Amino acid sequence: PQPPHNSNSDGASLAMDEDEEVIITADQLTSTMAAASGSSDANVSGSSAEQKPSDKPDFAPLAAKELKGTSRWEIRRIRVPQHRFSPLKVDWMKIYSPIVEYLKLQIRMNPKTRMIEIRTCEETVDTGSIQKAADFIRAYCMGFAVEDALALLRMDDLYLESFEVKDVKTLNGDHLSRAIGRIAGKDGKTKFTIENATKTRIVLADSKIHILGTFQNIKVARDAIGNLILGSPPGKVYSNLRTLSSRLKERF
Repeated sequence: PQPPHNSNSDGASLAMDEDEEVIITADQLTSTMAAASGSSDANVSGSSAEQKPSDKPDFAPLAAKELKGTSRWEIRRIRVPQHRFSPLKVDWMKIYSPIVEYLKLQIRMNPKTRMIEIRTCEETVDTGSIQKAADFIRAYCMGFAVEDALALLRMDDLYLESFEVKDVKTLNGDHLSRAIGRIAGKDGKTKFTIENATKTRIVLADSKIHILGTFQNIKVARDAIGNLILGSPPGKVYSNLRTLSSRLKERF
């Protein structure tokens, strides 16, 4: 008589045979990986060789003269505050000369609307110079001296930042006046100390504060002014500025 047929044992033997067929040795694995990397390198080299002949065209930026027929001239209008209108008449030539001679722009004062109008022209070389001129006029209207505002035309890493005392702490009446007095100091000593330590320029216009300088220096000056508004004594602020200025000197 024949022994009974065991389907489970046959299935297990087939599975073992399949597992034995799937096993890959270490030598085979390294050889297959080397072949795959070689084929991928060949594909990359072939694709790079195909991309080399098709170079993208490189166009130089258009000058203001070339933009004449394609678009209209750019215009900026800056409103002059009431308290800066009289000083503007005195310093007009100091403002007019660098914008016309250095930036090659056209500028005029409109007394009816009390606005300064700036426009590009055929002699304008850099189309971005009109934004520099607008920042220069805006800084002067905020209260900065012409000599300080001229730095915006000469340097590219200078910025303007404005904030109010109430942005740091809500103060009213005499408390607001005392906070502004702490920022200015006696005869402006505290303000001058912050300016010299951080290499910035600060304008106190009532409860508004305007700072002119680099991004990092503006942050240091803003933190010092914020501490004064919150009630820190000037001596503590001076010591913090002294340590920060020494760190900046060591960094540079």
